[in-house]
Amino acid sequence: MHSIDFVHPYLFWGLVIPFVIFAALVSTNKDRISRLFDEKVLARLSAGSNAVPMVVRNLLIFAAVFLMIVAIARPAIEKGDKVVEVKGLSLLTALDISGSMRSKDDYPNRMEFAKKKMMTLFEKMPSDEIAVVAFAHVSFVLAPFTSDKETLKMIVERVNDKYINMGSTDFSALGSLAAKMLEKKKPKILVVFSDGGDKEALKGFEHEMKENGIELYVVLVGTKEGAPVLDENGKPLTQKDGTIAITQRNDALGKIALDTGGAYVVATNGKEDIDQLVSTIRAKHKATQKAAVKIKDRVELFYYPLMGSILLLLIAFSSMPRRGRKREAVSTGGER
Repeated sequence: MHSIDFVHPYLFWGLVIPFVIFAALVSTNKDRISRLFDEKVLARLSAGSNAVPMVVRNLLIFAAVFLMIVAIARPAIEKGDKVVEVKGLSLLTALDISGSMRSKDDYPNRMEFAKKKMMTLFEKMPSDEIAVVAFAHVSFVLAPFTSDKETLKMIVERVNDKYINMGSTDFSALGSLAAKMLEKKKPKILVVFSDGGDKEALKGFEHEMKENGIELYVVLVGTKEGAPVLDENGKPLTQKDGTIAITQRNDALGKIALDTGGAYVVATNGKEDIDQLVSTIRAKHKATQKAAVKIKDRVELFYYPLMGSILLLLIAFSSMPRRGRKREAVSTGGER
């Protein structure tokens, strides 16, 4: 048999004790209570007698307040713990913040374009657990694993030009961080948003993915034609020979994704690219279960005392004396 308990018992006792004391003072000690309250306030608390006797009306008001306190404490039938199976995936997402992400062959630049794609991924995977890291010469965590997509969007949105690191991209550092964060996850999925880096930056990255059993999925930004590398002031950087430094999208990162059992897409202006990537991930891990979550199985009863309180207040206040009409009647009688 299930018992009825309060979800917040401390609220019940914290409110009911002063309420009982106050009710006792109002009902039994008018002289003392009159010292605490103004006469007009006391008159409202202790309504005069009219349609319903004063004692009955006060009892109705006290009963209504008591039921409100019961409702605040949230009475409920506790049925114990319940295990709920939640289906979904755990994904680690990585945002490239290297200097080449300032290039403007994607609007308004590669990094802002990649951020939009990342937030689209969050929208397409609402029930999944996602973490966010940023990487360039070093890698660091922006957000731990969570299902709160709105918070993830806010965090990613705040990544701006000040985060960009002009040092060389180190995919090995990303691989090491991913291995640690995905160590206890099954399957181990890493989704990278990047322009691909250069050949030197990708050296050893494929081996690290395979060694740690990580599936790599890539969203490539930028164009094959490339665009100038810009400094923090938006001016093109030049090479030693005086020519403007050009950075191109490197599709070799996509090949690494295929070799690790993952997939890649080239980012476009629509949402079809992310739809395709999400469909590929879900199709491969269709039957994967994320976790079994234990929750409290209870039946809430607070609305019963709340409705009772409202009903008693309506009865009590509807029986209050109508002084305006009474005075009008007396005045009319005097004129006659």
